Amino acid sequence: MKPIFTLALGLALLQSPLLQAEELPEAIKMIEKKGARIMGSFDAPDGLRGYAAQFQNRGLALYLTPDGKHVLVGSLFDAQGKDLSQAQLQKLVYAPMAKQVWAKMEKSSWIADGKASAPRIVYLFSDPNCPYCNKFWEQARPWVDSGKVQLRHIMVGIIREDSPAKSAALLGAKNPEQALYKHEKAGKASTLKPLDKIPAEVQAKLDGNQALMEELGLAATPAIFYQDKDGQLQQQQGAPSPEMLGAILGPR
Repeated sequence: MKPIFTLALGLALLQSPLLQAEELPEAIKMIEKKGARIMGSFDAPDGLRGYAAQFQNRGLALYLTPDGKHVLVGSLFDAQGKDLSQAQLQKLVYAPMAKQVWAKMEKSSWIADGKASAPRIVYLFSDPNCPYCNKFWEQARPWVDSGKVQLRHIMVGIIREDSPAKSAALLGAKNPEQALYKHEKAGKASTLKPLDKIPAEVQAKLDGNQALMEELGLAATPAIFYQDKDGQLQQQQGAPSPEMLGAILGPR
């Protein structure tokens, strides 16, 4: 399984290159002028100098030739067929991007489902009218109820006209965790009522969640984010298959 950030996300989270203290060769500067962000440099074989770049939210490996006048772009393989570029891109581009995304989700307005002491955290963008969000809620019960996983529902409103007001009702409830549980437990029989008027502070939370969803290039719920066994950030769009549950939620 590849880390999520080997895929385009429509996201530009890294604000500045990591090579501020290093003077870049002119040939690399020309690539930078085309829109690439140079995030780090690394050793490469046969006199080449490697540079890890972020371009259109993808990792890109650049190789400067020994004369300093030419740049090769793409993956570099050795005689055994090993990709010498991917590990450097993961370290210098994808890992920092994933760390920032996780931090942004931590600061978003989410409702906890499960114990705070749970060793595994899973985030999902959730709409109160989303049947697949409810399906994942049901799928996750054994892990949540046993204290192994805490789901963090980042509430948004995109499916129906009353979705934002229903999310606001949950976020603004006296006990959001209890309100969410009651709503999800009831499924199609839920009696959750949309707010007639959304308080400004709740609207700000909704706006922030919606903005983050757009930053991540997401268009549907549930959008599930989790860290795999190697600590790499992964994404699952929609309710996962039974085979995927172990990867997302961990051992049962």
